[in-house]
Amino acid sequence: MSTKTCDVAACVSGYAARLHASIGDDHHVASPLGAWLLLALAAPAGTGEDLVTLEDVLGCDVSSAAAAAAALLANPHPLVASAAAVWTAGGTALSAEFKRWRDALPAEVTRGALPDQAGLDTWARENTFGLIEKFPVHRTADLYLVLATALATKVSWQVPFELAPAAELGPDSSWSSLVSHVLRAPSVDHRPAPGHTQFIAEAGEAGDVAVHAASAQDGLLVVSVAADRAVAAGDVLAAAHRIASALAVGGPVRRRALADLPLGPGPAWVLREERSSAGRDTYTAVLPAWQARSGLDLRDPVLGFQAAKNALTPGGDPWQVRQAAMASYTRYGFEAAAVTGMAVSMAMRVPIPHRVADLRFAHPYAVVAVTTDGNGATPATATGRSEWHGLPVFSAWVTVPSEASDDAPGAEASPGRPL
Repeated sequence: MSTKTCDVAACVSGYAARLHASIGDDHHVASPLGAWLLLALAAPAGTGEDLVTLEDVLGCDVSSAAAAAAALLANPHPLVASAAAVWTAGGTALSAEFKRWRDALPAEVTRGALPDQAGLDTWARENTFGLIEKFPVHRTADLYLVLATALATKVSWQVPFELAPAAELGPDSSWSSLVSHVLRAPSVDHRPAPGHTQFIAEAGEAGDVAVHAASAQDGLLVVSVAADRAVAAGDVLAAAHRIASALAVGGPVRRRALADLPLGPGPAWVLREERSSAGRDTYTAVLPAWQARSGLDLRDPVLGFQAAKNALTPGGDPWQVRQAAMASYTRYGFEAAAVTGMAVSMAMRVPIPHRVADLRFAHPYAVVAVTTDGNGATPATATGRSEWHGLPVFSAWVTVPSEASDDAPGAEASPGRPL
């Protein structure tokens, strides 16, 4: 599908559906944006059927995708470190077409001789706050071309979570026997604390879902979405991307009124009725701390890298594309990073009744981190919004909880600022 303009958030969300479907529903974290950026940088070299494939995978025409990638690299978000590079081995005979493509890359893309393994690892560490220690592709003697992107964020919540007994996940959650404590969204006078929002939403194919959104100052929103256990992971992730992007840009989200829902257990909550002078519906939310590290092979044809490799180096040379990704969601903040690398080798080369919804992220659920413009820190476009506004950066399918700890991090970041 080719379009004249590139709605980057929509294109990356569409690519995320491909990526997570390819990975499967095991516990994992990924950066669809990191993979999409690499494809967008490589795509202008495409011709013929490879060009058609790349435009279908990217969700827009190649020139628009390349322009969008250039704009993102030229105007980085204040909370997301980003980098890109292309390296070639010394003495490699490069075609005139390849040289034209390389010379046309944005100025922000590092170019040069292919580093050794230590150099590749150093690039990964330096561009991810040290969160990714090893470059995802192993350097071999016959390697002659490597493309890479890196994304990373490391922030503190505006208001930390509270700790709660894991039993609050409910008697039907197996997670309550795996950990002792989970996270509870903080509140002030029965209202959500600043930086925390929770509600129930109607989410199309995912049905009714529990939603919690935690924000850092200056523009990072991490949205957790839990549906009924029977809903497919891909449908929950798709709903999470839509809801996260809508919340980030002030778009419409179909919130459910608690009065319209039946009392008792729901897909990811328990709805009860209380009587107090507050007289308004309220929400609580408990969810586990979690962390994930993933090493992903991205050679699945649906992900588009075969076409990108063909565009850059036609022929049967061996190639690989991998992504190293990590994320950690704790009481105090969120950090995530990903390095995506594609490498080509030589072939032989008054008491008023009101309702309270206890949202329970107590079984596998989706998480999406999306950037927003914060306090004017990101350069704006002619539309008044930067290229990063409403852009999903990281997403995860959470199936393994971590112990929620009261230990503060060793080097605490100020709210919303990278460590």
